[in-house]
Order: sequence, then C-alpha cells, then structure tokens
Amino acid sequence: MATTITQAFTKFKSNLEITGLQESTVSTRQQNVRAAVESDLNVLDSFLTGSYSRHTMIAPLSEADIDIFVVLHPDYYQADGQASLLDKVKTVLKKTYPRTPDISRNGQAVTIRFDDFAVDVVPSFYRQGGGYLIPNSARQIWIATNPKKHVEIMSDANAKHNGDLVPLIKMIKCWNRNIDREFHSFHLEVLALQILENVTISNFPSGVRYFLDKGRDYVRKKNPDPAGYGDGDVGAYLNTNPKIENAVNRFETAYGRAIKAEDYERRGYISDAVGEWRKIFGDYFPAYG
Repeated sequence: MATTITQAFTKFKSNLEITGLQESTVSTRQQNVRAAVESDLNVLDSFLTGSYSRHTMIAPLSEADIDIFVVLHPDYYQADGQASLLDKVKTVLKKTYPRTPDISRNGQAVTIRFDDFAVDVVPSFYRQGGGYLIPNSARQIWIATNPKKHVEIMSDANAKHNGDLVPLIKMIKCWNRNIDREFHSFHLEVLALQILENVTISNFPSGVRYFLDKGRDYVRKKNPDPAGYGDGDVGAYLNTNPKIENAVNRFETAYGRAIKAEDYERRGYISDAVGEWRKIFGDYFPAYG
C-alpha cells in the first residue's frame, strides 16, 4: 500500500527483488548443475549468464530461468552437430537428476525445471576472434555471442545512470509479464540501453514513460546485439508486419496509461494515478492506501 507515487515506486522496486534466501538457493543449485556437467564432459569454463548475472531478473523466482554457460573442449564441435550436442548435455544431466522428469532441450539450451525454478544449460565453444559460439538446433547454425560482454555493458550503463537503469529495466520486464510476455526479455534490455543512452533518469515514473514513448519507434527498428557480434537483430522474432504493429500497439497502450497516470498525479488524484500504473504493471505495483 502507498499514498504517494514516490512511495508506490519505491515499494514496487522492492517487490521485484529476488530475496537473499533465494539467491543462496540459486548459488547452491547452479554449482551442483555445473558440477554435474563437468563430471562427464571436458569443460574449459562455466559461468552464470542471462538476466541473473546482469542483475535484471525479477521476482518471483518460480517464473525465472537461471542460465549457465558451459564452454566445452573443441573436440565436441561439429559443424552440423547443434542438436546432437544438446542431446549429449541432456543425457549427462539425466545421470545426476534421474528423478527430475522435466529435462528438455530447446533450440539453444537444455532446461531442467525444478519445483522452485528452472535452470538453462547453454553449451558453447570459444570462438576464433573472441566471444563464443552457441548452438541453434532449430536453424542448424552456430550463433556468435559474448554474455560476459553483456554483463560488462549493463554494469557500465547502470553506473552511468547512478544505479537507476537496472531497477527501471526490471519495471519494464514487469510490464512485459503483465502483457503475457509479448517481448523477449533480452530484447527489452537492449531497447532500454539504446533508448536511455545519454538520457538522465530523473525518477522512475518519467523514466518508464520515456521508455514507452521512444519504444514505439525503436521497436520497429533493427536492434543489434550490444556486444557487437554479427549483423543479427535481437528483435528478429517480430518478423512480420502484424507482429510489429501489435508490438507498437502494446507500447502505445502502456504509454497512454503512463501519460494519464502522470496527469492524475499532477492534479492530486493519487489513487487514480496508482490505478493507471497498476494497469501497466499489475499486482506487483502496490495499491493505493
């Protein structure tokens, strides 16, 4: 509950945090999964990646994926071996977790779905010239990427924004969850990096509104990997005009509500302002009172 918009956003920021106990559980679990892979395969390096390592993961943990990047010896590499590599990793994990029924592979990872959260294991190889290669079994290609560079970029950008960028991205991700995850999580992070570069985040309400405003245009554009690998587009899944127009409409609707919320606040109608923000973010945004 909150009686001012400042209080509401402060509470909202807190509501999206992963707790210390949950972080302890994640730490133990990921270490065990990494040990399971290393027990059977020649692993050159392994580390956490994804939103957890970039500190942009949002609660609840039960809806999150913890990403583990595993760098394998090049002996396992085959030009057309994307699917077989993922199957090999899946077989290894089943040895350690025989009673975990939900171990499956998708295009780029093997997912273990535990009772409390899921772990994605992404096999990779060192890439000549820097970075890593990860499999895309659906398209039967190897994708160049560098998740360590993504962490560095996010950390540097957050420091330039005095620590306000990461909490703002978490709020944007909460909006995305409230609209049934219309957008890929990493795509929204890349959009935020682009839109808010050299922009001062004065406060979270105006920051969210600014992102939604500019996002209406940016979501139509090509959004390259910030680590600078290839000519890919992290928004390529919006690959048809209907999907792009629907994405723009999502931004339009939320932007209109943010404008209305700010107007209500200026006129002293705090309860109505909170109501508009809750339409954007859902129940994780505190109610008025």
